[in-house]
Amino acid sequence: MERKGLASSVMATLVFAQEEAGTAVCISPGGILLTCSHCIAETADEFDFHKSHWLLFASGQVVEAKPLAWDAKRDLALLKIIAAQPSPALPSTAATSSPPFPFITPSPTPPPLQTRLICVGHPGSEDLEAADPGTKTDYGVLHLSTGTFRGCAAGQDPQDNSEIGALMHTCWTYWGHSGAPLLERRTGMLVGLHSSWDDETGMRRGVAWEAIVGFLEENQQLVEQLLVLDIHW
Repeated sequence: MERKGLASSVMATLVFAQEEAGTAVCISPGGILLTCSHCIAETADEFDFHKSHWLLFASGQVVEAKPLAWDAKRDLALLKIIAAQPSPALPSTAATSSPPFPFITPSPTPPPLQTRLICVGHPGSEDLEAADPGTKTDYGVLHLSTGTFRGCAAGQDPQDNSEIGALMHTCWTYWGHSGAPLLERRTGMLVGLHSSWDDETGMRRGVAWEAIVGFLEENQQLVEQLLVLDIHW
């Protein structure tokens, strides 16, 4: 991926304002966000369509988003940006709180085995493996790591990530990385989301391309209607 493409991938990544709550990625210039369902609610009883979630783009721009769709089985959720501060990355004369927002395009095809990946995510600031509680990690707000796509777990339905993600990858991740985009290194396109890890093998796990495409197709009409309504922001 060229440096310009890498920068745009980072700029389209968001972190939830609540520390270690997770990561999200913008997939539309109109402000449609994709993340893991457990980043906004662990159970259906906890999920609230009316609840606002505050996130920050890599630029530092703060946005308010509300859920559009939530799928616990796939471990996916869509949110729509409904308000945004002017981006601090832009000159004051050009600053705007309106679309287009930086975004990443989902890949039109699934990744081949051993595809080189980039993961952009939000590692938590507390070292949860340290002996002393409260020990800091000193990680940055966003961390970029590289690895490879190792396929999907044998015998697991890619559409069912309710217990653990079906996708397997080797990018470094930490607590807070849930919802982090997994990008094909060559094209910069979205091929998965990091969601979890196998504590027996250490293999990082995620939501596969097949689940993302199925989820987006199911909610395509809703998303398009909202984008049309918000065309003038």
